[in-house]
Amino acid sequence: MRTIILAAFFCMTTSFINAQPVKIHGQLHVDKTQLKDEHGNDVVLRGMSFGWHNFWPRFYNEGAVKWLYNDWKATVLRAAMGVEPKNGYIDKPEESKARIEAVVDAAIKEGIYVIIDWHSHHIRLNEAKTFFKEMAEKYHQYPNIIYEIFNEPEYDSWADVKAYSTEVISTIRAIDSNNVILVGSPHWDQDINLPADDPIKGYHNLMYTLHYYAATHKQELRDKGDYALKKGLPLFISESAGMEASGDGAINKDEWQKWIDWSEKNKISWITWSVSDKDETCSVLKAGAASDGGWTKDDLKESGILAREYLRKLNNE
Repeated sequence: MRTIILAAFFCMTTSFINAQPVKIHGQLHVDKTQLKDEHGNDVVLRGMSFGWHNFWPRFYNEGAVKWLYNDWKATVLRAAMGVEPKNGYIDKPEESKARIEAVVDAAIKEGIYVIIDWHSHHIRLNEAKTFFKEMAEKYHQYPNIIYEIFNEPEYDSWADVKAYSTEVISTIRAIDSNNVILVGSPHWDQDINLPADDPIKGYHNLMYTLHYYAATHKQELRDKGDYALKKGLPLFISESAGMEASGDGAINKDEWQKWIDWSEKNKISWITWSVSDKDETCSVLKAGAASDGGWTKDDLKESGILAREYLRKLNNE
């Protein structure tokens, strides 16, 4: 009898560990500053962002998604659709959507969460509304979906970003009443204190993005994050890494660990940049790495090795 009970417990435990994140958590929602699942439990998503789709389109495929989930243990992925640069959404909207949808469809198949990221630094209101209307119409029924409506505003004021965001949110909410929407803040998502003092009202399930590169952004930015949380602003780190803000330079492991510790203490979801093979520190893959996963340690740069270690450790706890 004891053997049977132990075997049953082992099977249940194994099944829980191997269960898909969306099957465990279901529909996400925001309660005060906390992301929660459909059972009311706190949720911390941890994962990877693909690089700009128009520069590294070869990684936007089902195999890469499957590998990042099964081997890296990512519970969320971010499909970063380049908007303005060559071969981006403005140049090639249909091709751009196809790349993003390949990742979104694969994430849904694997049962993980996925961010549809409008990867722009400038306000393009009409184009954004058109794009997110199409995405909401296609994916509103899937709890996997998170919308990121403005990657990193550069020099736009919070008043302008707020007005833009409110219109895009309204467009999405006319179709999708539930899935979480991520809102950007000025100065590359670092002036998080501004929306904390003047948040968007009248909509639920909104979170605000904070981005950091640990060798550049240190305690001062964490202090801004603490201020926003104390004001009741829900935060989501949709892009981060351990090197300088340029994406290059040496990794500051101590500061990166401080950021990870801060995120975990505050139960803030975080995503590392990026799945690409550019000759820079933040691209986690070496040149020549396969497009569709199967990467060994020899295929990974230092940032890739460390990001994978973080994800495997924290998502398995």
